[in-house]
Amino acid sequence: MFRYLTSLFVFATFAAFAEPADVETELMMAEEPGCIWCARWNTEIGPIYDKTGEGAAAPLRRVDITAPLPEDITLARSVNFTPTFILLIDGTEVTRLEGYPGEDFFWGLLGQMLTAQNIPFEVKTSLSAGEG
Repeated sequence: MFRYLTSLFVFATFAAFAEPADVETELMMAEEPGCIWCARWNTEIGPIYDKTGEGAAAPLRRVDITAPLPEDITLARSVNFTPTFILLIDGTEVTRLEGYPGEDFFWGLLGQMLTAQNIPFEVKTSLSAGEG
């Protein structure tokens, strides 16, 4: 019995510190046609998002809210504002940012969202929309 309990304790301790395997993280951008704040995000952030550490940690997934929600996404509540940025882990919402607060605030808030979920990312400070 002692051997069993010791093995169980070692396994449980290891599992607590192990990295989750095969976890898919995405940043869902809920948008709609005619959204001026979506257009601003597309101009200021869109061209560089996938080149950033945040973009590598949480690739962007665009979802038009005027269409049915894809079946592989589970939200905590409906989307009422566009853009809304929803951090998905394995297709399930874990946190969100409603609206686009501008480029300076967006990066900091997104970083907080990722950090709160223990999702590592590299901050790249020299990117701008004009870089290719």
